[in-house]
Amino acid sequence: MNTAPVIEPDSLAAGRPLRLLDVRDVLAFNAAHATKAIRVPVEDWEAAARAETTSLDNVAYWEQAIRQLGIDDNALAVVYDDGRMTEAARVWFILQYFGVHAAILNGGWPALSSVELPSEWIASGSADFHARPDSGRVGLTDRIELQSELEDDIKILDARTGAEFRGEDLRHNQRGGHIPGARHLPHGTLLIQNRLRKSDDLRQLFDEAGFQSGDDIITHCDGGGRAALAAAAALHAGYHSVRVYYLSFSDWARNESCPIER
Repeated sequence: MNTAPVIEPDSLAAGRPLRLLDVRDVLAFNAAHATKAIRVPVEDWEAAARAETTSLDNVAYWEQAIRQLGIDDNALAVVYDDGRMTEAARVWFILQYFGVHAAILNGGWPALSSVELPSEWIASGSADFHARPDSGRVGLTDRIELQSELEDDIKILDARTGAEFRGEDLRHNQRGGHIPGARHLPHGTLLIQNRLRKSDDLRQLFDEAGFQSGDDIITHCDGGGRAALAAAAALHAGYHSVRVYYLSFSDWARNESCPIER
């Protein structure tokens, strides 16, 4: 599946039918949304992905959740949020992991709200979706796998803020700092005016952070959204081996066997 991770508003008219997915809160969605857009209950998805019984290992749960959006293989699922890009990236990561052809709308609702999309371009959707875990361009990793790979030739991208990386901002964690060897590339630097930067600019940022062509990159943040955006940015910058540690630093810090640097 070679769908580009990000799509520009002016490119929506080209190619296959669209399935527009709105991940903003209920009030924003009810106030205004794109024609035939379906709201993704991102707050439920975030909680489910972190719960043991409904984690991303539970293929049947996520297959049903995705079916409820009326997604099939014929349409491109275009995900948009309020412009922060992280919540759209969260949903995009889950969708593409399970085999959905999906893309993040660059700029979110502020960029889409001024675009006229004829209703015939928007797919009506069906529930005929069958999950294919780990079939997307970005893979999934967990704490145990990451621990076993710390001494291998992987590159960890920490997309949190500088204060989080240094251990000054614990958020809700008992321990602070960063995973040993992680390179710091805050998610905010990947954006300019609520849009993901162009591929050449992203590649320069990755170069400056110590990443090289051919690197096996694992992204993380504290709770998944920023990590997903960093993974999309890595693809957009030209990297091919990208995984997300979706449960991220909050999961790592909770386990005392996991080393932390400050």
